[in-house]
Amino acid sequence: MTTWGPMDFYAVNSLRENHAGWSLLRAQNGPLAIAFFMAAFTGPNQRNIGRQALIDTLDDVLFGLRDGLGEDRFPRPAAEYLDDWAAPEKAWLRKYYAPGEDEPLYDLTATAEDVVRWVENLRGRDFVATQSRLTSIFQLLKTLVQESETDPEVRLAELQKQRDAIDAQMQQIRDGRIQVMSGPEALDHFQQLTALAKDLLSDFREVEQNFRQLDRQVREQIATWDGSQGELLESIFANQQDISGSIQGRTFQGFWDYLMSPQLRSELQDLLDRATQIEALAGLDNIHAIGELHQDWLPAVEQTQSTVRQLSQQMRRLLDDKVFLENKRIMQLIRSIEGNALAVRNDRPPATFMEVSAQAVDVVLPFERPLYEPARRVAVDDEVFLAEDGDVDPAALFEQFHVDKARLQDNIDAVLDGADQATLADITDAFPLSQGLAEIVTYFQLASDSPWASISPDVTQQLVWTLPDGSIREATVEQIIFARPS
Repeated sequence: MTTWGPMDFYAVNSLRENHAGWSLLRAQNGPLAIAFFMAAFTGPNQRNIGRQALIDTLDDVLFGLRDGLGEDRFPRPAAEYLDDWAAPEKAWLRKYYAPGEDEPLYDLTATAEDVVRWVENLRGRDFVATQSRLTSIFQLLKTLVQESETDPEVRLAELQKQRDAIDAQMQQIRDGRIQVMSGPEALDHFQQLTALAKDLLSDFREVEQNFRQLDRQVREQIATWDGSQGELLESIFANQQDISGSIQGRTFQGFWDYLMSPQLRSELQDLLDRATQIEALAGLDNIHAIGELHQDWLPAVEQTQSTVRQLSQQMRRLLDDKVFLENKRIMQLIRSIEGNALAVRNDRPPATFMEVSAQAVDVVLPFERPLYEPARRVAVDDEVFLAEDGDVDPAALFEQFHVDKARLQDNIDAVLDGADQATLADITDAFPLSQGLAEIVTYFQLASDSPWASISPDVTQQLVWTLPDGSIREATVEQIIFARPS
């Protein structure tokens, strides 16, 4: 566990010279970069944007600035700005390639997002949430102290005190004395809620970066390893456990399990819906956005989970790839030969030291060669027959259609949002087949490419769909079971 000590002049000066966030604030084009990061990433809450889409967004920002400040204000093309901001010496953007994609993707680094949040806070707020923060501090202290207590009597006494307080509140409500939160108090808590939600969403980039840093440490250890193969494998497995067993890994897994619990998600959705109906908050412009709060978390959490899965897969490929270990073994043999040769350089052994097979020449007799065989002439029938096409309907050429794989994947995700697993029949019941057999084949393709789906050849299922003319078609196919990613 890392503990940060107090910062002195030298520590602050080191951050000023080396920290990427400080360099962003000091950069000549810092205002342009920060404004663009707000427009492209934090404002619409987007991540993993393709290069061309990001260039188009930056072109729009540059066009507006040049229109007001002059054409020579920002003379460089948008692509050059992106490459400069993603360079290792700046590291404000993370540039990477997704598996199977040729176009690079860009994401805001955790350091750059911290700067963007800090700049946004410089504008000030209408009021500062103080009461809700104090309530949160008291609640956190109670949870910390009570759930860390090991004495059963003390724990029971605390629970009894909570029960007495709840009984007293219930009696007050029965007597008609209902205490309702005032408008300023509700606004105070709402502001605290939105601030915490934004902070939590921005933390995912830092969490993902911490996972990549742990993985990078393991790769550096592999590249500089001088021990035996068994010790290397033991060290790799230990570090792999460190990634999932670290404080960062355990806390993130706890958040993932909490968010994936159907009961807790249902309770959270109910609370968010009821919060949007509070009369004291009805006049707020962003009150309805709070109802979709957890929908913003899911893509960010899935992105972090995908990074962890990708790191684990890459680690397994490193273990399967024996090139490094075989090269190390070859170098050991070469060094052993060199050492033996140097040992006997001045004192050759009397007996035979080494035997080398003599060179040999492969002899091929003339009679073993095949005789010449002239090539056979092939008769080509080039007569052309004209077909009678009077009865051919050319409309069939224009009736082609495309099955949207993304739409079918959305259907699968929508059904799995309320269940741990579902069959293809369950999915087609919720989203009926509209393109017939072609759509079924696409579902099979999605199942074959997904690690979270299984095809059971011994079990069949019936799928039914209706054609545009009203006729019904039925197909018997192998059973497919889709599972929710864990």
